[in-house]
Amino acid sequence: MGYEGGSYDVVVIGAGHAGCEAALAAARMGCNTLMITINLDMVAFMPCNPSIGGPAKGHVVREIDALGGEMGRNIDKTFIQLRMLNTGKGPAVHALRAQADKFLYQHAMKETMEKTPNLTLRQGMVEELIVEDGKCTGVITKTGTVYRSKTVILTTGTYLRGKVIMGELTYESGPNNQQPSVRLSENLRELGFELVRFKTGTPPRVHRDTIDFSKTEIQPGDDKPKFFSFETKSSDNEQLPCWLTYTQPATHQIINDNLHRAPMFTGIIEGTGPRYCPSIEDKVVRFSDKSQHQIFLEPEGKNTSEYYVQGLSTSLPEDVQLAVLRSIPGMEKVEMMRNGYAIEYDAMVPTQLWPSLETKRLPGLFTAGQINGTSGYEEAAGQGVMAGINAARKVQDREPVVLDRSQGYIGVLIDDLVTKGTNEPYRLLTSRAEYRLLLRHDNADLRLTPIGYDIGLIPQQRYDAFMHKKETVDREIVRLQETKVKPVEVNEVLAAYESAPIVDGSNLLVLMRRPEVAYSLVDQISPSPEVLDEEMKEQVEIQIKYAGYIEKQLAHVEKLQKMEKKKIPDDIDYNVIHGLAMEARQKLTKIAPISIGQASRIAGVTPADISILLVHLEHYNRVTAAKG
Repeated sequence: MGYEGGSYDVVVIGAGHAGCEAALAAARMGCNTLMITINLDMVAFMPCNPSIGGPAKGHVVREIDALGGEMGRNIDKTFIQLRMLNTGKGPAVHALRAQADKFLYQHAMKETMEKTPNLTLRQGMVEELIVEDGKCTGVITKTGTVYRSKTVILTTGTYLRGKVIMGELTYESGPNNQQPSVRLSENLRELGFELVRFKTGTPPRVHRDTIDFSKTEIQPGDDKPKFFSFETKSSDNEQLPCWLTYTQPATHQIINDNLHRAPMFTGIIEGTGPRYCPSIEDKVVRFSDKSQHQIFLEPEGKNTSEYYVQGLSTSLPEDVQLAVLRSIPGMEKVEMMRNGYAIEYDAMVPTQLWPSLETKRLPGLFTAGQINGTSGYEEAAGQGVMAGINAARKVQDREPVVLDRSQGYIGVLIDDLVTKGTNEPYRLLTSRAEYRLLLRHDNADLRLTPIGYDIGLIPQQRYDAFMHKKETVDREIVRLQETKVKPVEVNEVLAAYESAPIVDGSNLLVLMRRPEVAYSLVDQISPSPEVLDEEMKEQVEIQIKYAGYIEKQLAHVEKLQKMEKKKIPDDIDYNVIHGLAMEARQKLTKIAPISIGQASRIAGVTPADISILLVHLEHYNRVTAAKG
């Protein structure tokens, strides 16, 4: 077949954000892991915005960290700005966002990977999967090298049949003028996988020295930043500001005058683009009533003059891009260093995956990241860590780890993909999570660190520190409940904070339920005998103030988990179940849900269909038990 390059437990194809997390997870779980990528200089590269986090996405980074992944630690090492967003709202939507030094970010990640035991990095173009006895057992590269493996994880991002589009110009390319992967896409089709064509885009980059910042609004980082990793306690990174400006009516006129040259509207672009990250030409057409749109100027790193023009993603011709830029305040004399462009690529229809991210058609093959139809580095990394965990678990002959929707945004993301599919690049939003109050930025460790520890990604020392935090918080809540105070002891302090006096005795926990009474005030009335750091104090406050809402959501979760525990056997034939609607039969057969809970979330499957399915399962289980 070709030159034998060696045998591995896990082979990861691609070294973007999904590939890095997948390879690190598998290697750290003791699997002999190979990561193959087209260009080793592009490990953890950020082809689009130089940032990590934001609403829902920031939650995912915290969850990756709580499971033992790397993205949080890496951005904490290499950020040039940190900001907590939505601080005027409740804790469920607080979201951390970082500007990255994109070059330091990728170098730090590559260094981490190079130093990780059990992990080999190799430059090469994978063109074919090896299939033996109906299983994926390795890969073949362009040079004919054969790598045997027990499992393969595909994390090819936007490289599969990648095509760059700018005005009338189109050419085959991966992001940032890298080689595209064409033959592997053809091989997936030959193996019977259903692929779709998606599109994403990126804005121009401009030279810092040609921007007039006096015409823009400064956007500084937080004075006391919080971090993504639960392990990071402090940082001496220098923070750089971003800058805010706006498009003008003149900007919109230039775009409208050139729509006949915009690939979005001339039919050159075939792929479906991301609804929640539209190009500037799409925004101008769709929101024609708006006279301006926000534009953020973001530094790409400490040692570069390139600025990323956030909000100006475009595939307009080069001359139009420059005219658009120069119509915006602060950029009247700007010099463009890189053009914006659109990129089309092949993606896997994600309903072809089990919730473990293993493909249904080809056992041993897992997929993660943008190949699964998502957008964003964070969504990719979240899938990557789970694919790495589950490939390693398959090698170890252990059950896969599947997070449910009440455990994490990663659970919501994967369940949405494999149960509902997506007809456009999927972006995670807080509104997609029905248990937002449980899936907060602050409690990702409480939700997921025990899982990370059980699967071997969280070391003992970190787990001990986590347990100390959890137990200290629990003890402090009990102390506040048990500490009684009299009016004479607290009314003067309460008055100073414009809080109503108490008439009878009360405990401190009841006082803390008042919106205006913070933990710092209660601690002033009755200091804790233990030392609580800021994270612990935050947990005490949130758990007490939102207890009622949290309990309601937990009761709802408990109810639904009964549905998740009702497993559907692999060999069920939906076509013989009388009473099921035709659409339900087709959808259930195609998606093959693993539980009644998952079946109930499939579009087109009604509550009546679920009732019929439950009756059938009861009968099926009785017959199976009788055969015993």
